[in-house]
Amino acid sequence: MRKWNFSAGPAAIPEEVLKEAQSEMLEWQSSGMSVMEMSHRSPEYIELARKAKQDFADLLKIPNDYQVLFLQGGATLQFSMIPMNFGSKGVADYVLSGSWSKKAIDEASKIVDVNVVCTSESSNFNNVPKESSWKRSENAAYLHYVANETIQGNALHVPPSTNTPLISDMSSVILSEPIDVSKFSMIYAGAQKNIGPAGLTICIIKNEFLKTASIELPGMLQYSKHAAADSMFNTPPTFAWYLSGKVFAWLKGKGGLDSMGEINRQKAKKLYDFIDHSEFYINSINQENRSIMNVTFLLKNSELDVKFLHEAKNAGLLNLKGHRSVGGMRASIYNAIPIEAVDALINFMGDFQSRHG
Repeated sequence: MRKWNFSAGPAAIPEEVLKEAQSEMLEWQSSGMSVMEMSHRSPEYIELARKAKQDFADLLKIPNDYQVLFLQGGATLQFSMIPMNFGSKGVADYVLSGSWSKKAIDEASKIVDVNVVCTSESSNFNNVPKESSWKRSENAAYLHYVANETIQGNALHVPPSTNTPLISDMSSVILSEPIDVSKFSMIYAGAQKNIGPAGLTICIIKNEFLKTASIELPGMLQYSKHAAADSMFNTPPTFAWYLSGKVFAWLKGKGGLDSMGEINRQKAKKLYDFIDHSEFYINSINQENRSIMNVTFLLKNSELDVKFLHEAKNAGLLNLKGHRSVGGMRASIYNAIPIEAVDALINFMGDFQSRHG
């Protein structure tokens, strides 16, 4: 039996998907070659890519007036590309709710004037400030927020209300539950959490918003160039696209995002309930902002951290160490982590507490 991988990213991929890819590794559908060896412009690959893109659009119920781009560079490149393409007004509004939004702000600040509408940094990002407290610009090009802060484990579960174009980094929550895409001008996400292997980034951009993108940038930095070339402006990350397509098909087979959202909420509730009823483990995130994907927690006695991680690894529970910037523990319970894995983690945490509490 495989061990349970609670990594925040690159993260677990469904075992069924890995086995299917394994069976096709040497030769894809009698083509005589692996999908990794196939031209991205061949009819076979173009059809494979088209189906993956359609399955992704089906899962999220993406309206017809949006483009879906399969790009490289990670979500981090989008931190720069977004203000380069859409920052013509010279100012943009940003929510500062954790490490990733801070990185986005740092990058955007090199290109536009960033107005930080709110921040929870003084409380170690244990919440997302209420929207009523935000200080917005009158002429912002867009409003940007990170829907789920993977490092701190906080989330903004309901999109903010705005007349300004709304952009969200959804790297760690996309495909975990239904999203009303129509509320956004742009959504972007790195693949290595709920989509597939690292190396792919997906951008969803409303056509009306895309028309405002700069055409003065080098080609690789223009969203409109990638859209016009159907994400084939250069050689895309072909294997990551292929494997992500298998994940999309797997999600469809599991009942789609309504079903997956319910499962994910059950997993998170189980784990948070255990932590909340324990005096040995602590989660400091405001309850309304708790992530359903990244459950962070501290041991009351931090001197036990090393022992906890060592024993957890021996118990087949991998990658529970919190991000180096915040310490503690983090259990990332993405789609590929079944409820049995959460049960195994809770059982281990209870046993560890009984022996060391």
